Amino acid sequence: MSSNSKKQPALGRGLSALLQNSDTDITSMSGATVGSVSMIEIHLIEANPFNPRTHFEKDALEELRLSILTHGIIQPLTVRKLGRDRYQLISGERRFRASQLAGLKEVPAYIRIANDQTMLEMALVENIQREDLNAIEVAISYERLIDECKLTQEQLSEKVAKSRSHIANHIRLLKLPASIQAGVRDQVITMGHARALLSISDENEQLIAYQQIIDDSLSVRAVEQLVKPTTSTAAPKAKTEKVGLNSSEQVFTSFLSDKLGAKVSIDKSETGKGKVVVHFSSETELNRVMALLKK
Repeated sequence: MSSNSKKQPALGRGLSALLQNSDTDITSMSGATVGSVSMIEIHLIEANPFNPRTHFEKDALEELRLSILTHGIIQPLTVRKLGRDRYQLISGERRFRASQLAGLKEVPAYIRIANDQTMLEMALVENIQREDLNAIEVAISYERLIDECKLTQEQLSEKVAKSRSHIANHIRLLKLPASIQAGVRDQVITMGHARALLSISDENEQLIAYQQIIDDSLSVRAVEQLVKPTTSTAAPKAKTEKVGLNSSEQVFTSFLSDKLGAKVSIDKSETGKGKVVVHFSSETELNRVMALLKK
């Protein structure tokens, strides 16, 4: 019992709290005490239909299979009882699949009773905290927790120990075209690239920029620079009409340009307001002009 209690703190905080909830707890089941680990025949366990993870890397599963053969399953699975000798995974599908590949006949597991909604919440919270989900899978998990488990972003933030901005940034990724979401999922681009593409309002332009990222191997910073014109022209400011300079103003700009040794221009509006602009091409030239103006 002491060895089991040592393993429990390793559980994700959200799942650990749910396991201690009296609404889902039972005191005993077929001789197995809740909170302890029972060995279950692996063929009696079925996969969790609510698992947000849809991709399992073969190499990673093979590494886990070898680890299980060498060290056993360090962190037990969590299952719910469906009926007589039938169980369904709540969390630990990677360990479950790797155990199948390793040819194990039985696996250690915590046994719970939970309705479907509780199970969904437990599975999503556990997977977000315990598994290396990609950004799209995390986003889908967050959205499902909000929509299907009726959680507010504040409640979700507390359950997964993440800021509300972190959650919002992930959910925004689901607004991108499916092909770009697939690119994030398959690690063709990073979440940073995808967030930069969200600055583009037109879907076709997003797809064009996405292809350019792939073709030119653009960094996130480069993409941010690439989308800046699109961002700045999304809501253009009304421009004030400029008017031409009269002869005296033209003479003045020529005089000042000669005196300073730099290009000088006057921007004037129809209302008579404007500005005199002294152009420079380097910090050295700016310092020279400033020195002349101080004389």
